[in-house]
Amino acid sequence: MTSNGTPENDIPRRTVMARAGAVGLTATLASAGLPAAAALPAEEAAAPATGDAARRPKGWQRYVQAPSSRTVRPVRTVTTSGDVDNAEALLKPGGATTVLRRPRPAAAPRWPDGTTAEASSTHAGNNGNDGQPRTYDAANAIDGDPDTFWNDDTVGAFPDVLTISAPQALRLAGITVVSNSDGVPTAFTVEVGRDGAWQTAATIVDNDVIQRAVPFASPVTTDRVRITVTAVQDTPRGDFTRINEVWPAPVEPIAVPSVTVDFGKVVVGYPRIRFTSASDNSPGVRLAFSETRQCLTERSDFTRSDQAGGAGQGTDQFAVPAGGADWTDHKGFQSGDKIFADGLHGFRYLRIALDALPADAPAAQPWGEVAIDSVSLQFTGYLGTPSTYRGWFLCSDDDLNRYWYGASYTNELVTDTFRQDDVDPRGAWSATLEGKLVLHDGAKRDRDPYVGDLAVSARTLYLTHDDTAEAVRNVLADLAAHQRADGWIPPASISNYTLPLFDYPLYWVTCGWDYVLYTGDSAYAAQHHPNLVKVLDGWYPSVTDESGLLSKGLNGTGGYGDYAFLGRTGRVTYYNALYVQALRAGSRLARLLGRGADAERWSARADKVAQAVNALMWDAAAGAYLDSTTGPARHAQDGNALAVVTGIADADRAAAALAHLDATTQRPYGNAFMDNDTLFDQASQRVYAFTSYPEIEARFLTGRAASALDQIRRTYGWMDENDPGITHWEGIGPGGSLYEGAYTSMAHGWSTGVLPALTHHLLGARPASPGYATWEIRPQPGDVDWATGQLPTPQGPLRVEWDNSDQAFRLTVHAPAHTRGSISFPGDAHRQGVRAGRRTLWDGRRASMRGVGVTGGVVTVSDLGPGSHSFVCERDG
Repeated sequence: MTSNGTPENDIPRRTVMARAGAVGLTATLASAGLPAAAALPAEEAAAPATGDAARRPKGWQRYVQAPSSRTVRPVRTVTTSGDVDNAEALLKPGGATTVLRRPRPAAAPRWPDGTTAEASSTHAGNNGNDGQPRTYDAANAIDGDPDTFWNDDTVGAFPDVLTISAPQALRLAGITVVSNSDGVPTAFTVEVGRDGAWQTAATIVDNDVIQRAVPFASPVTTDRVRITVTAVQDTPRGDFTRINEVWPAPVEPIAVPSVTVDFGKVVVGYPRIRFTSASDNSPGVRLAFSETRQCLTERSDFTRSDQAGGAGQGTDQFAVPAGGADWTDHKGFQSGDKIFADGLHGFRYLRIALDALPADAPAAQPWGEVAIDSVSLQFTGYLGTPSTYRGWFLCSDDDLNRYWYGASYTNELVTDTFRQDDVDPRGAWSATLEGKLVLHDGAKRDRDPYVGDLAVSARTLYLTHDDTAEAVRNVLADLAAHQRADGWIPPASISNYTLPLFDYPLYWVTCGWDYVLYTGDSAYAAQHHPNLVKVLDGWYPSVTDESGLLSKGLNGTGGYGDYAFLGRTGRVTYYNALYVQALRAGSRLARLLGRGADAERWSARADKVAQAVNALMWDAAAGAYLDSTTGPARHAQDGNALAVVTGIADADRAAAALAHLDATTQRPYGNAFMDNDTLFDQASQRVYAFTSYPEIEARFLTGRAASALDQIRRTYGWMDENDPGITHWEGIGPGGSLYEGAYTSMAHGWSTGVLPALTHHLLGARPASPGYATWEIRPQPGDVDWATGQLPTPQGPLRVEWDNSDQAFRLTVHAPAHTRGSISFPGDAHRQGVRAGRRTLWDGRRASMRGVGVTGGVVTVSDLGPGSHSFVCERDG
């Protein structure tokens, strides 16, 4: 099968068989599935299951991760700080309350009039979200306004120096440095001017607090203070020093009362807090969200205001009225242009603090008392309860089961309605998508439906909740409606459908074929065939060189990005392998519509591109395809995997390419997407589950089930075992880290490829023609003892069960009405016999009836119809 679900008979398949316990199945061979001679008496059916099979655990439902209702509550408290009573009460509504208290702080110390400040560098000013100019000069650090700050302009180059000069000498016991949460100085020295020279008064290391009191060993009299920053907290916005205020006295902060609760896994939706009462000074509450404890600070790991320049400064705010309130976090201001909240969030951990932004005074104050009855979330993703699953999976390996349902839950989090207040603020809102069901890319960000992500997330949806396939069609149709005149198709609605990506129009083609393949919706194919012609015969030929290969840089595409915004130019194997896949997908769509000329033209072009890839991109010395013919030699996971999946690589090249990836990219947390660091630093340590999926497919398709399962266990095992657990990450960085720090999405639909991989290749069931009119069962058990599962089809469920032991492989298929299919058995055809009940269909040398034969070295039973079919494949010693 290619990655878009169609047979590719030229790809060799060899299965590595592992030891397993003998397990039986109960089923019968339906006479409708084989020619008349194959009909068997009932007493010749396979024997009932005994032993291990009888003790097999039941209930795939126990692995389902979604909440049981749309009201989700935290499962535990994690930490508290400051004056907090009865934090555990937050977990149980209707009883005792949690109380947070904070005394009114004293006024901040001020420098005398005439004090000046200078800095070693200053970032250029810009306009804020309100359109008003913002400055970042040194004077902001002594203006008494904690909402403004000095911002250096060195981007990680240290030292950064701030010098404060008073009009007359002051007696100082120390100073206080108040910094911005995304520019906290972690290491700095404080010097004072004395006798015409600078003397060190204090040295600070490992600072991680916004308000840092710096007492001197003894008071000094001086008119000058110099702060030299040598390290800053690494943040998604870069390594800038941002100091809001420097006070001429050491002021220890009053501990902010806070409670952090844990929802047990990543959730998505609108937080809700029931406040029973508050003091009468409008005490403020600030909410910080994070998918991981590692990135949980006084600000959220990510909020849409980070991209929109909003007023929240990394948290959501609410001023609690004295009578209390039942508050749901929706986007907007509570009072005029003050007290802003972002609304929907994706997170696992929630920190609730009694605090307020200085800019929100007097509408919200950072002191007083609030009493809280309960905290919950209004869940907005697809609610995937056991009753909603139309496809499921279960096997003898508990870890694989967790990964499969973790992928499903990850995808449920991003299956949501497109809403203006909840999507990426960078020009992603679209009137043509508003109110429609879509598949976003991530739960917390970017919350925009990207077509490349659908190459994985849509398959996950089709195999679990295919009744929501409209989410895919809505996205594909909307992108087609915004196709450019030259044929290019936008990757998403972001930037008003203008984000220039080179590869994503190809995913629009392959995802369109997938949609038709799984749903049988030929009307979609007919409606969008003109778009297909424009992109395949218009835009991509405009970026094709004399060899027939796509070459990024032609036709003004040098600045175009791809799925990871990689700096690749010229001929790139990945782009061209994906082009082959898209051309073949387009050919199948055209053939479905009876457009033979289009189908032949695209099929012939696919063959030509494949030949050119082999001729020009193969690196015989490395035994792998080059990433690009431009720049230093490197070999990428994406291009090599797709070359195998699409059949560009013959058996020898497939074996060599996969061996090269084995030798150069294996990490404890998956396989890296590059074999060296010539593209960017530590590229060889970065893992994308998105590009790992086709490599896992390639290993299954070439009979390497053992290595496919090993890669799954390393990649998905790492994500499952590390915080936040269950959900699948956008990317993994060096050492298994969050590859973009707090900005990283920890629940990303494009990383759910383990689910279609296990269903289509381990269990072995997949559609072979649109709407499952024909299907194929080709299990690759590896070291798994047994597996069972169900695939939803337009005609009803397709169910498969198999048991694997040293002695035999037993398989039963329950096929829906109006479908036909084939079954291929793992292992060497000439070292096994296949029977149905007592009837031998294959004895290791010849078949006893038509419809039974050897394809690609394995025994295949073809043209099976609706009903139940059971087989036993017995192996020679």
